[in-house]
Amino acid sequence: MGCIGLIDLTSINIYRPVLTRTSNKPYTRRGLPTAAIRAESMATEKLGIFIEKNPPESKLTQLGVRNWPKWGCPPSKFPWTYDSKETCFLLEGKVKVYPNGSDEGVEIEAGDFVVFPKGMSCTWDVSVAVDKHYQFE
Repeated sequence: MGCIGLIDLTSINIYRPVLTRTSNKPYTRRGLPTAAIRAESMATEKLGIFIEKNPPESKLTQLGVRNWPKWGCPPSKFPWTYDSKETCFLLEGKVKVYPNGSDEGVEIEAGDFVVFPKGMSCTWDVSVAVDKHYQFE
């Protein structure tokens, strides 16, 4: 049999819950989280576009995002200029945005909270139909 690969087990942290028993009560897990685990939010800025992946629902609620107007479009490619700052939250879709003057694109997709700066001119390349909430400032 051949070797597929080696793993350095010293760098892997394995969580083992501690089971305890007090009197006649059933075993309980000490140290385990009681809430469901949620993927953490991650924010980045690329080519002037701010993207927060998987923002917490509390943030969306605080901003009133679900009450903002909605806009959608099928797969397509078109130029766009932002006359004012746009903040949006993608409910569905996948887009690659190419700011003018850059050969590099910024990919945004369902679940992304995005801010486009005022004055940005770009090309939207929509590969999966978009449905989003948006707000202009």
